[in-house]
Amino acid sequence: MRHILSILMENESGAMSRVVGLFSARDYNIDSLSVAPTEDATLSRMTIVTRGDTTVIEQITKQLNKLVEVIKVVDLNESRFVERELMMVKVRALGRDRDEIIRLADIYRGQVIDVSDKTYTIELTGTSEKLDSFLENLPKGLILETVRTGSAGIGRGERVLKI
Repeated sequence: MRHILSILMENESGAMSRVVGLFSARDYNIDSLSVAPTEDATLSRMTIVTRGDTTVIEQITKQLNKLVEVIKVVDLNESRFVERELMMVKVRALGRDRDEIIRLADIYRGQVIDVSDKTYTIELTGTSEKLDSFLENLPKGLILETVRTGSAGIGRGERVLKI
């Protein structure tokens, strides 16, 4: 099962490396990783998407909590949450394909952020499933390049990840 782990950690050199090393040492895969400082410059928030059953996720959480730099770990799947990912995709846009690509981007609430005589670059945000669906619905052979940020998630309502 897919899980989104939200980790509050010290914003210091090597902290992210130790978290990723923990996954690697135990042969756990990271599907996506996103990290940035929080409103408190001494702290970072890391979002890791991984897969595993309840036992595996509990083991990962326990191991993460043992790291000195880690302040708090939350499995967002334990309650309601909002998840978003950003994707930019550069597509070949020639002739009749130009209108079709614009129409598809509109359906997915994407924006064309760069235009040339032969290409469009489209920006989309949403769940990973939405972004995958957009790519699947683009006419075959038009995708030139794709960049994705990885998922970021936050609990709904009053649920807050703080010290």
